[in-house]
Amino acid sequence: MKTSKQARTGARQLLQSCRVNGLVEEAKVQRAVQTVIAHKPRGYVGILSQFRRLVKLDLDRRSARVESAVPLSATLQSQVAASLARRYGPGLNIAYSQNAALLGGMRIKVGSDVYDASVQARLKALAESL
Repeated sequence: MKTSKQARTGARQLLQSCRVNGLVEEAKVQRAVQTVIAHKPRGYVGILSQFRRLVKLDLDRRSARVESAVPLSATLQSQVAASLARRYGPGLNIAYSQNAALLGGMRIKVGSDVYDASVQARLKALAESL
């Protein structure tokens, strides 16, 4: 579905109005959606679909997934969290998981950014280079 320029602009403005200290607030998002549905401006379906997309992208940028071959100690988890907070800012939701297939090291995914320092990735790169 192709969205109009007006719908994209309206969705961006709606997203900006939902930010508090740079972070999107869930209660404001719900109120914004209810207001748009109640007033039904021209092209409101396009505005809401574009707004939904922008909110999803923002949530993805604010969530991080850290995988490691072995469980990380509390100090290492806090070091990783501090490093990610410096790079991506405050308000990052971090989920830690264990993935034995990595063999060693860790893989961090924040939004569309992937940092892979696992043994599995190094072995795969080595195999591809041969």
